[in-house]
Amino acid sequence: MALDRQQQAQMMMRMNNSGLVGYNGSPMIDDDEDEFSKSALLAFRVKEEEIKKKKMEVREKVHAHLGRVEEESKKLAEIREELEALEDPRRKEVTTVRKRIDLVNKELKPLGQSCHKKEREYREALEAFNEKNKEKAQLVARLVELVTESERVRMKKLEELNDNIESLSQLAPR
Repeated sequence: MALDRQQQAQMMMRMNNSGLVGYNGSPMIDDDEDEFSKSALLAFRVKEEEIKKKKMEVREKVHAHLGRVEEESKKLAEIREELEALEDPRRKEVTTVRKRIDLVNKELKPLGQSCHKKEREYREALEAFNEKNKEKAQLVARLVELVTESERVRMKKLEELNDNIESLSQLAPR
């Protein structure tokens, strides 16, 4: 991240120092900056692929564990049913409801954790997005300030040169 900010700062310095400003007041992007953008985009895509790969690995591990848990749950359910066959019929209904409650609880826990994690990630992403937008707005304001100052200085210098030419033409013999 520090490298990205450093590269962004270098890019802004190059735009400010180059003096290349288009007719509409926006900086013109040279090939190095275009290459920088492409390389940043490529790095982002590579990171996204890594994240997808890791996600698939974790998903496969979870699926494997769930398969084993399901097998063991079936075995336990069979044992429980055999025990219930020896008891009161109402007891069987109670046990069935308890099983359903246990299953729902097992399903709720990871869903709740997932929700909390995603909410946290969303808040972090939103905060980062807002910070970058603020930084961009500050940089745009600074750019406008620099361009305005540059135009003012150049106009003043042109007026001085024009005044010098007029004073020279008045001194010159006709």
